Amino acid sequence: MDYLKFISSTLEEASKIANKYYGKVTSTVKPEDSNQVLTEADLAIGKFIVSRVREKYPKHNVIDEEAGVIDNNSEYTWVIDPIDGTSNFAKGVPLFGIILGLLYKDQPFAGGVALPFFSEIYLAEKGRGAFCNGETIQVSREDKLINCLVGYGIDGHQENPELTRKEAKLLGEIVLNIRNLRSSGSVFDGMMVAKGKFGAYHHRNTNIWDVVGLQIIIEEAGGVFTDFYGSPIDYSNYLKRFNDHYPFCTAPPILHKQLQKTIHREEKND
Repeated sequence: MDYLKFISSTLEEASKIANKYYGKVTSTVKPEDSNQVLTEADLAIGKFIVSRVREKYPKHNVIDEEAGVIDNNSEYTWVIDPIDGTSNFAKGVPLFGIILGLLYKDQPFAGGVALPFFSEIYLAEKGRGAFCNGETIQVSREDKLINCLVGYGIDGHQENPELTRKEAKLLGEIVLNIRNLRSSGSVFDGMMVAKGKFGAYHHRNTNIWDVVGLQIIIEEAGGVFTDFYGSPIDYSNYLKRFNDHYPFCTAPPILHKQLQKTIHREEKND
């Protein structure tokens, strides 16, 4: 079954919705998480993608950031982030994306990311490679982390300031081992890894809808995608873990090993 055609056409239409709202929305803070905001566009895009999935694949499960879980007891689950980088979107910053991923059992099988402002659509399916607007992409061939731009997403934990201070200390060690740090707070950074522009990308405060579509694209572009400490991401029982965090570290294989040395060394020193 050709999932890429469906993902591509769905993201093309979703991008039109995003561009229609871009620069014209108001945002509210989600009551359950002060780091998360919501706009009319999130709801409109989510509703559109969910409707497309349910029309084309009515027996599949769905996880949508805003709508929640639709459990049809299927081995296939579509995972949707209507706008990744909503804070950027709400302020008129163009670094945002739309993520649509497909899990088969408990592994990413296909996915796509749209960067509407840049008119880019990234696609990947297991064993078929990764593409941006139809052109094959691959991760960086650089073998020294010190030569790389690296993306890192970090959120403040006002409820536990020491957690943020500890992460900031680790981030300092990472910065000392790279060329420069970048942080869009969105899937834009992940697509820069897939295209070979960034050497790596990390984030610890992410949910399942942030990672499934991203993971398959980077892996099919030749990258490694693990949890923050280098182990395979555990998607087991994911329909009942809707609110769990899925922290990750992703990079080309040789750069991933270098990052993991820094991460584990710093954690050991703490």
